[in-house]
Amino acid sequence: MVGHNDPKTGWWMGEPGNSVLPTPTRIATYALSPNRQKPFAGAFHAAIFNTFRRFRHQVFYVVPPFLVAYAAMCWANERNEYLNSKRGRLESAE
Repeated sequence: MVGHNDPKTGWWMGEPGNSVLPTPTRIATYALSPNRQKPFAGAFHAAIFNTFRRFRHQVFYVVPPFLVAYAAMCWANERNEYLNSKRGRLESAE
């Protein structure tokens, strides 16, 4: 038996380190020897194709915002150079 129900402190499980828990039954454990495992079996082959697949699916979400940002920066740099040139200063002074 696990213990009795104490309304103040909850279930009494015995002294710390000496609790009266029921022993678990029907637990199966399996192990594989470390020298029989292949941790990188097919990892390099799968990495190439998985990277290509992920790139192909994400390229249309990532590239367009970068193209828009690049075009905006090119326009802003050209506009800045024009406004700080003689012609730009004369035009803005009018």
